[in-house]
Amino acid sequence: MPSKTLFNREKIIIYTDGGSRGNPGPSALGVVIGDREYAQYLGNMTNNQAEYHAVIFALKKAKQLVGKKKTKEMDVEVRMDSELIVKQLNAEYKIEDPDLQPLFLEVWNLRFDFKKIDFKHVPREQNKIADKLVNQALDDRN
Repeated sequence: MPSKTLFNREKIIIYTDGGSRGNPGPSALGVVIGDREYAQYLGNMTNNQAEYHAVIFALKKAKQLVGKKKTKEMDVEVRMDSELIVKQLNAEYKIEDPDLQPLFLEVWNLRFDFKKIDFKHVPREQNKIADKLVNQALDDRN
């Protein structure tokens, strides 16, 4: 059952982070949706791939928590500290890395499940919880 604070809002704020130890290397994602926190080990990939996987995970999880019908009426703001990924998702930068292109397309297709999605760059200090979750998933894997 979705939390009341998440379900009653017309806008969901999501914080995402992805990281790898080594580039590429062991990677994980961290996501905060309302009062819920998620961490997941991803395997071996680059930091930028992990950042995209975090956004994909977050959008799918938000849809699952709120329900397909409600997401069509909902605005989503995804906040992350990766300026590159934000600029790519906002079509300010081209995606030149061929490994990121299918991930971008997956995010692009997920956008149609929501009324509106904004991708916002935030300073790293405003994304501490998602960052902590990434490190926690990586530490737990070792």
